[in-house]
Amino acid sequence: MSKKKIAIITGASSGLGKEFVRQLDQKERLDEMWIIARREERLNELCSQISTALRPISLDLTKMDSFQVIHNLLETEQPNVRFLINSAGFGKIGSWKDISMNDCNNMIDLNCRAAVNMTQLVLPFMSRGANVLEICSTAGFQPFPYLNVYSASKAFLYRYSRALRVELLGAGIHVTAVCPYWVKDTEFIGTAQNTGNSTYIRHFPLASREKNVVRHALIDSELGLPVSTPGLVCTVHRIAAKFIPSEIMMGIWSLLRRL
Repeated sequence: MSKKKIAIITGASSGLGKEFVRQLDQKERLDEMWIIARREERLNELCSQISTALRPISLDLTKMDSFQVIHNLLETEQPNVRFLINSAGFGKIGSWKDISMNDCNNMIDLNCRAAVNMTQLVLPFMSRGANVLEICSTAGFQPFPYLNVYSASKAFLYRYSRALRVELLGAGIHVTAVCPYWVKDTEFIGTAQNTGNSTYIRHFPLASREKNVVRHALIDSELGLPVSTPGLVCTVHRIAAKFIPSEIMMGIWSLLRRL
């Protein structure tokens, strides 16, 4: 009996994670998708909108016991995981004194530790031709004052993805670091601004849309690209950050965020 072909998507209740579920439903032949997020009611709503069978799994990935649940499911089901998409994450805008220690810890736990833990758990159930998409950010290409913990967490995930890709080349498993610019139609900007003082970044010009980001990311993953920069701004930023010193990049950022 052949193993069930599945995709696992974290952060699936909204934003990019939800859009990945929609687009995988349209373009891939999967037996099931495991969709993971805290908000159970949103996961259940998504089930009525998707033709592929969905398994909603309501978990808080900042809690370590959540990973035991995933481990137990994988060991019991023994699936053939074709896609792992680590889309769960959040950020906060503000100076160091505006952002609570709890928010700092949760950003690190969700953006870094949860992605690594999910990847470590799922990789033994992946085989040649499978795809891992780690949802990083253009913020990972340089230090960002007033977005410091978030950008540092995405830099971690970006470097982890790049190194893991090389380790898995022989196994034929593709790892892509997806590094979008601001995405205007997700909840990210609103959540990021919800601090004691969110005026440090005034505007979000040329922001992308989630459909375009996800479509571009899936194409880049299929091509086996190590990095997906789904848009002009993040592509230019990636190139510039390779050649311009961080101090100068932070100076440019200081000017742009006041516009």
